[in-house]
Amino acid sequence: MQQLDALARDAVALAQGEPVSLTAGEAEVARQMQVCNACRYCEGFCAVFPAMTRRLDFAKADIHYLANLCHNCGACLHACQYAPPHEFAVNVPRAMAQVRQQTYTDYAWPTAFGALYRRNGLTVALATGLGLALFLVLVLAWRGTLVHEPLAGNFYAVFPHNMLVAMFGAVFGFALLALAMGARRFWREWTPGPASGGAAAEATHDVLRLTYLDGGHGKGCNEADDRFTLARRRFHHFTFYGFLLCFAATSVATLYHYLLGWPAPYPVTSLPVVLGTLGGIGLLVGPAGLLWLNLRRHPLHGDPAQRPMDRAFITLLFCNALTGLALLAWRDTGAMASLLAVHLGFVMGLFLTLPYGKFAHAVYRAAALMKHAIEKRQPNRLALGAD
Repeated sequence: MQQLDALARDAVALAQGEPVSLTAGEAEVARQMQVCNACRYCEGFCAVFPAMTRRLDFAKADIHYLANLCHNCGACLHACQYAPPHEFAVNVPRAMAQVRQQTYTDYAWPTAFGALYRRNGLTVALATGLGLALFLVLVLAWRGTLVHEPLAGNFYAVFPHNMLVAMFGAVFGFALLALAMGARRFWREWTPGPASGGAAAEATHDVLRLTYLDGGHGKGCNEADDRFTLARRRFHHFTFYGFLLCFAATSVATLYHYLLGWPAPYPVTSLPVVLGTLGGIGLLVGPAGLLWLNLRRHPLHGDPAQRPMDRAFITLLFCNALTGLALLAWRDTGAMASLLAVHLGFVMGLFLTLPYGKFAHAVYRAAALMKHAIEKRQPNRLALGAD
């Protein structure tokens, strides 16, 4: 029955004009999952292995689902008796990471942007952020306002409010649309069925707590060696909640401006500034820690070819936080205008590249966790002997 399901999904894809043959990376994941399915030593480590045991064959959609369900914690690699240098060469974190990057391109909208980012992720990410920052600085220099007299943090005296709303509304709207289209493509590739309240609650819990970055036993991931550490989970939490706090600060400021009629600037003790400051600190600590771990990771973890792109995204996050906090610290000085231009450039660069790089995995992983929460509530036909 499971084999027939896989064939049926491929038949539907073929009817829709979509390719069904596996790439080399997808075929490698399928091969390793066959080995893991026979062993099952890691069955309790994370969501990947219970999901794997529900399958005998692995169609393209199954492989994409499992790849985005993987958190690349490394625990299975260090526990595996078939890991390199064994002839089976089972390295689930690397195989999954290679396919996961492929899905960023496959689901990207527009597709051409995803392909461009995949080939030149480091260059595109940094060039976008730095290029936009330089452009805004040059605009101020041309207007003669690059070094502005103190204006009590009045950003709208440098860039009019309507101009900022138009620029960032367009960029933010594009990022949301591109991420939504990518998530839709991922979800429709294989849908386990409707979500119950329990499934939605479980998936939300796993997303917010980064449940599967504890190695499946609560001790954490493996980084440079086979010792367990919760460092990556904690730095991810700093990054994730730092980002959410910054978004909350912007949302509150928007309500203040349009609903209450309180235009910026806001005092240091106001809710938007407090939320933004805490978020900025989180986005300094988290990315700095993740970059430190990335530089020290075991050479067999993940896909080394992706590390420049990963580091570019981490650097963009860090630069956003650093320039934002610097703008807050010196907003009442003559440097405010140039700091504002640099910060806005990095913010726009970050949002323009969000749908095509490392951030996209957060969306697809959340969707994969939802699929897992739905699927695990359904009868396992393999365990019941239906096949």
